[in-house]
Amino acid sequence: MNRIYLDNNATTVVDPRVKQAMETYWLQQYGNPNSLHQFGTETHPDMGIAIDRIYSGIGASDDDDVIINGCATEGNNTVLKGIWTDYILNGDKTRIVTSLVEHPSIAHTLDWLETQGVEVVRLAPNADGLITPEVLAEGFEEDKTALVSIMWANNETGLINPVRELAVFCRDNGVLFHTDAVQAVGKVPVNLKEVPADFLTFSAHKFHGPKGVGGLFIREGRNLTPLLHGGEQMGGRRAGTVNVAFMVGMGLAMELAVEALDFEDLKVRVLRDRLEDAIASLPDTLVLGKREHRTPNTILASFKGIEGEAFLWDLDRKGVAASTGSACSSESLEADATLQAMVTDVDLAHTAVRFSLSRFTTDDEIDTAIDAVEAVVERLRSISSTYSNKNN
Repeated sequence: MNRIYLDNNATTVVDPRVKQAMETYWLQQYGNPNSLHQFGTETHPDMGIAIDRIYSGIGASDDDDVIINGCATEGNNTVLKGIWTDYILNGDKTRIVTSLVEHPSIAHTLDWLETQGVEVVRLAPNADGLITPEVLAEGFEEDKTALVSIMWANNETGLINPVRELAVFCRDNGVLFHTDAVQAVGKVPVNLKEVPADFLTFSAHKFHGPKGVGGLFIREGRNLTPLLHGGEQMGGRRAGTVNVAFMVGMGLAMELAVEALDFEDLKVRVLRDRLEDAIASLPDTLVLGKREHRTPNTILASFKGIEGEAFLWDLDRKGVAASTGSACSSESLEADATLQAMVTDVDLAHTAVRFSLSRFTTDDEIDTAIDAVEAVVERLRSISSTYSNKNN
């Protein structure tokens, strides 16, 4: 049985070209880049190429900083805890504004910061599932707010927030703005020359790079206390020996992802829509978020009367991988929490399941996935109906 992977918002397959580019840095050019001998210095040219690809991919300028780190979770913690240290503990601000549907690396960090005395304002999305400047204005007090942190694209629904307008709103009001762009890079254009965000985070394994490496953009002139101390790497902003192989892999993956944006918007979107149409045609099923507001690869579908783990179990037995929520918080079934935050009048007997495609998804895989979803829904609803009849 061929396996079909439709959980690309959790992680993606490494592009074979990326794997090939990384291989030399494990066995041939394995020196520490901070060493003065040739084993170290011979890594520098390709590290320079990688950083140029990353800067170009997100539209950073030469005067900005992009810190290579372990993942977006590290980047998000660096921003939130740095703001707490610099502007709340050692400043006159008290508040961080965010949304109810952020990734756990934002939400749980802010939960902890609340225990340290930070005032956290969590905004509910509007009727379209978006955080707009109008929504932001409701929880915004310039003199109290140290930071606004709103994700670029939601990891569950794929809904794309108007980050340019949000960033401009914050800039106009003298407040720093951070966006978690993990689900945006490689799916939609990300250009920091047009979006005046102060901080932006991303992770390579979401756009066909390796796991264990990510980036934190810090705009020129923005100070931020480092999360990690103990070395002068990354200009003193992030201590620790740079993972050269993964940095090189992330740079190439970024370049390839940007080159494939038109393919994402055309081919991947067509495949997504075909799967979505089939799912939406099933009784007692809904899809969250208008297509035109979503990344081209993501569906969050809600199936009434079907238990999420049973659905995924049966689907997996048919060779199709999907998800009930963020892979970083799967046991909490985060997609159901997202559903409740976005759709207040939904019957909570619904279970939300996420399907996320990539540029490696094929037409045949979507055909097979449609057949599998239809069969699983029919089977589980039949079982549920039989059980209900026996108990009546």
